[in-house]
Amino acid sequence: MIPYGRQYIDSSDIKKIVSVLKSDWLTQGPLVPKFENTIKKYVGTKFAVSINSGTSALHISCLALGLKKGDYLWTVPNTFVASANCGLHCGAHIDFVDIDNKTWNMSTELLEKKLEYSKKKNKLPKIVVPVHFSGQSTDQKKIWWLSKKYKFKVIEDASHSLGGLYKKQKIGSCKWSDVTIFSFHPVKPITTGEGGMALTKNKNIYLKLLKYRNHGITNNYFELKKKIKSHWYFEQQLLGFNYRMNDLEASLGISQLKKLNYFVKKRNFIAKRYISKLKNLPIQLPYIEKFNYSTFHLFVIRFKSDLIKNFSYNNFFKKLRRNGIGVNLHYLPVHLHPYYKNLGFKKGDFPNSEKYSMEAMSLPIYHKLSKKNQEKTIKLIKKLVNANK
Repeated sequence: MIPYGRQYIDSSDIKKIVSVLKSDWLTQGPLVPKFENTIKKYVGTKFAVSINSGTSALHISCLALGLKKGDYLWTVPNTFVASANCGLHCGAHIDFVDIDNKTWNMSTELLEKKLEYSKKKNKLPKIVVPVHFSGQSTDQKKIWWLSKKYKFKVIEDASHSLGGLYKKQKIGSCKWSDVTIFSFHPVKPITTGEGGMALTKNKNIYLKLLKYRNHGITNNYFELKKKIKSHWYFEQQLLGFNYRMNDLEASLGISQLKKLNYFVKKRNFIAKRYISKLKNLPIQLPYIEKFNYSTFHLFVIRFKSDLIKNFSYNNFFKKLRRNGIGVNLHYLPVHLHPYYKNLGFKKGDFPNSEKYSMEAMSLPIYHKLSKKNQEKTIKLIKKLVNANK
């Protein structure tokens, strides 16, 4: 089976891990802050907090921004459930903004319309979480402008897009957001096994993130309620979590980051080959805005079902899988999961995302995808489509 994505680990990564295993520190050692410093320098922001997953990073970012029971968090249906669940974990209400049919990212036009309507109903969001689908940034400048007009906070869910650019700025700079989060899951641009990071320019947010990551505890003298200068004294000041990254993960992240630009360049090369070979089929190919440089964490095609005779998503999916092509769906709209249906969402609420999910498939794209395996994938796609014209 050719997977839709997978990690790339080389001997330099393995050596880094082994060196940590032989060291005095497996956790809470020097490599976690080193990884944080390396990432924040790479993206050009002030503060970085490493966390045990992108999901956890979303959760404590919401807490650090003050999301609470009764507030509203908006995100997009075309994402992994964590982008919405983070709000539920804070007791907030969740709502969605449908996608743009070209980029498959949150539609800023629909966002603005929903904000105008919600202001009249006094139901404006406390936080909006735009998701950089497949590695392409949302239109953050427009969203940031709307955030100032309608007084909400912005968390960029950049799980897919470390190494990408928006308006010549590295994604993660937080120029147009309060917090940006990354994921280091194995199929992401770089991996730490599991892991994530939250970045911000705001010192107060940064200090809250640190505490929420570590049980709500601080030993920072300037934050202590009881001013005791000692290495042994610390205080729990809020109810936090054990969301720490360990030194083994951080060492892998440091090693992987050295290869990031090469990884992204290779993914863009593979994407261009797909586009060149599939462009004359009744398929919608990824559209990248002129101000964006995508990481191509995913390569998604969308079958034009109205131009393909007897189109069946399930049949196409099964035939590709049976022939060893590990296609996948990114994503089943969040609001159609049973848990969210129980919250009152229903089919028809977000038609763009729903129609997208009935036509879109992720094709294999990763650093070591061979030309032979990519050509096999292309050949099978062409065969399926041509047989059903």
